[in-house]
Amino acid sequence: MPYGGPVTTPDTDVLLTRAQSWLAEDPDEHTRDELIRVIAAVEAGDADAGADLADRFRGTLEFGTAGLRGALGAGPNRMNRIVVIRAAAGLAAYLLDTGTTPGTPVVIGYDARHKSDVFARDTAEVMAGAGLKPLLLPRPLPTPLLAFAIRELGCAAGVMVTASHNPPQDNGYKVYLGDGSQIVPPADSEIAARIAAVGSLESVPRVPLESTGGRVLDDGIVDSYLDTVAGLAGDGPRDLAIVYTPLHGVGGGALPTVLENAGFATPQVVAEQEAPDPDFPTVAFPNPEEPGAIDRAVALAERTGADIVVANDPDADRCAAAVPDAGAGGWRMLRGDEVGALLADHLLRAGRSGVYATSIVSSSLLGAMAEAHGQRYAETLTGFKWIGRLPDLVFGYEEALGYCVDPAHVSDKDGVSAALLLCEIAAEAKAAGRTLLDLLDAIAVEYGLYATDQLSVRVTDLGEIAAAMERLRSAPPATLGGSPVTTANDLATGSPDLPPTDGLRYRTEDGSRVVVRPSGTEPKLKCYLEVVVPVVDGDVATARTEAATRLTALRTDIAAAAGI
Repeated sequence: MPYGGPVTTPDTDVLLTRAQSWLAEDPDEHTRDELIRVIAAVEAGDADAGADLADRFRGTLEFGTAGLRGALGAGPNRMNRIVVIRAAAGLAAYLLDTGTTPGTPVVIGYDARHKSDVFARDTAEVMAGAGLKPLLLPRPLPTPLLAFAIRELGCAAGVMVTASHNPPQDNGYKVYLGDGSQIVPPADSEIAARIAAVGSLESVPRVPLESTGGRVLDDGIVDSYLDTVAGLAGDGPRDLAIVYTPLHGVGGGALPTVLENAGFATPQVVAEQEAPDPDFPTVAFPNPEEPGAIDRAVALAERTGADIVVANDPDADRCAAAVPDAGAGGWRMLRGDEVGALLADHLLRAGRSGVYATSIVSSSLLGAMAEAHGQRYAETLTGFKWIGRLPDLVFGYEEALGYCVDPAHVSDKDGVSAALLLCEIAAEAKAAGRTLLDLLDAIAVEYGLYATDQLSVRVTDLGEIAAAMERLRSAPPATLGGSPVTTANDLATGSPDLPPTDGLRYRTEDGSRVVVRPSGTEPKLKCYLEVVVPVVDGDVATARTEAATRLTALRTDIAAAAGI
């Protein structure tokens, strides 16, 4: 590391003053020690430490509709106890200011990431200090269980400490209101304003959670959730060999129990990924969408002759699946849109009546399916904070492996219930001598082939994402995939159906669609591609070949237009 030169500059002095003030009230010995080392390195002239200090103290983690999410560490631009205590105080103030009476319960859950239990306990003590009644889940548990508990226990709000499928150095803070749905505007900005108004940490009362009648919940709430989920499966075949991985997360205690309670044989679990481990040692990223994440599960399935692989992300609100594919000579992971179509087809044929919903970046196939069955269809912005709160929702999904199959109990994505229903569908297909791939072909024959793909670019400099979006806005593509662009919508302007969001949507003459948006949870620019190809005389294979060619052309053209 480079040393030498002046020890500090005026700008560095300001940052050091902020850091010393932070250090004086930090209740966590680990982040205190970390910051002491950074300060010493900066004062010794270490330029890298200076950049690190600036990144920690020139900005703050912004509280928004996704709550908080960021790297662990000292400073206002990191996830730590000071940031969490202030967030909890702001949330408590918002609840009390908007009509919540003292003594009303607030439930708090947490996953198995570094510091999740500490942040959850701090939140409970802040809620108690504000006069609310904190109910703390008994151990690291799935996010959908927290969403379930909010309504089951009659809470004014819920907090889940999780960073879902982010890298191991991250953690996050997700807020739900009493309807069991994640916050949306204007609640996010109103909570953020109250967080900003919190004074010193000394001014935030923190008392033992029992002080206002709060408690650590027993396993009754866990059993209630597991029984409710298991009850979603109807009578039917159960002959299915399942391999499962929780990817070092908290799903390992939930999904096997649910499957067994529903009558399935105990799934084979990937041993190296079974126990919660916040370092996620066997995967580059703990996200089942990432290449290689479920390789161990697929290898186990190949060795044992399993029928299906299912996986959850670390907080078990997402579900992935892989199936044997003889045509490809091995296994392949189903796309989120494919799982969404299978679940929707299952529920529609079962006569589930109401609203079927998905996000603007997911396949438009769901709309065609709902219309054919005389059901209502809705599109929302990305995120279950929008999907989960739709009136009369009976099924919602988004292509990023999120599915809501029981909104009466969990109005959020739930990887446990989705995995159960997918296994039920697979078992029924197996009993009929068919596979999930056969069912997807049948859906294509009935509605046409809706094929999707994604171009996802991870960056280290968020400015690259802003630059790409600006290029597309200033010089929109005239053609995509060789077809003229017929409509180009800047989603930032909003519409009668959708609130404003940073995104662009293009439709072409041949019916293709491209949506470009920055990820809301990761440093990625995402381009969502869809083509629709008629299936002639039941020839799905030819339609798939044409779709693959058209998707490749779309990918090439949007990458060039965005300069990525």
